Amino acid sequence: MKVYTDFNALGNIKNPVLTIGTFDGVHIGHQKIIQRIKSEAEKIDGETVIFTFFPHPRLVLHPENNSLRMIQTQDEKIANLERLGIDHLIIIPFTKEFSQIEAEDFIKHFLYEKLGVKVVVVGYDHHFGRGRRGDLAMLRQYGEQFHYKVIEIPAQEIEEVNVSSTKIRNAILSGNIETANLYLHEHFEMTGTVVKGNQLGRTIGFPTANIRIDDDCKIIPAIGIYIVRVKVNSEWYQGMLSIGKNPTVTTDEKIKIEVNIFNFSADIYGKTITVQFLKYLRDEKKLASVEALKQQLKEDEKATLDYFDSHRQ
Repeated sequence: MKVYTDFNALGNIKNPVLTIGTFDGVHIGHQKIIQRIKSEAEKIDGETVIFTFFPHPRLVLHPENNSLRMIQTQDEKIANLERLGIDHLIIIPFTKEFSQIEAEDFIKHFLYEKLGVKVVVVGYDHHFGRGRRGDLAMLRQYGEQFHYKVIEIPAQEIEEVNVSSTKIRNAILSGNIETANLYLHEHFEMTGTVVKGNQLGRTIGFPTANIRIDDDCKIIPAIGIYIVRVKVNSEWYQGMLSIGKNPTVTTDEKIKIEVNIFNFSADIYGKTITVQFLKYLRDEKKLASVEALKQQLKEDEKATLDYFDSHRQ
């Protein structure tokens, strides 16, 4: 897959079949749209193109409401779209200036002159351009002039995309990882850098890697204990992960992300690791003593190992 961040850098794309959207999560709703542009591209011996934006338009146009968190980082989205077989990904830096481009100019200069689009696949309620004046009717009107075809994605499928995004975010924020994974059609992931913590875990037999998430817009699951898989140096390991404040051993109010990687002892400070969330195990709770915490962790470890034993393929 070729990735572009500048329309002027576009190469020669054969019979482009295009869709437009944020594609956060690249979930099952998005995947239906992707299958549609792939099937349309096959009909005309064309290549698939996704036009997306970064950062999310809402964060630029409404900076006062910065609560939106993304299901995927930009790198995660790119990797997913590549796995799904997209030929070309255009990521336009979204700015206030870009938002002021007239819809007619977007069609003429971007879709027609620079891209030479042959098929545009969009939802029934798609709007674009300054003041969101551009719509399906305008795309069809100019399609006759510029010789491209417009395919409308029905309301039912668009609602599925919208509902899926909302449900995934809500599920992650409430710790309902299994529902999120169902809609994503894969496991929710987080990637971060291993940093030094207070190293208490190793003194009670449960050493943890403290993870710093470098993307501030990445959504973080609810406080609690999770069953996870951990990717370190291209190898996958089983583990259990805590998101929380560690109330048994500290009064620090800062949320920490710590993972206990099973059967692993290497020094990975400064390394990048990826965590796949499989199941919410329990809520975080303050225990009476460090010894009680140690006993609870043993129970968590057993529950995690039992989970992996019952989910062997």
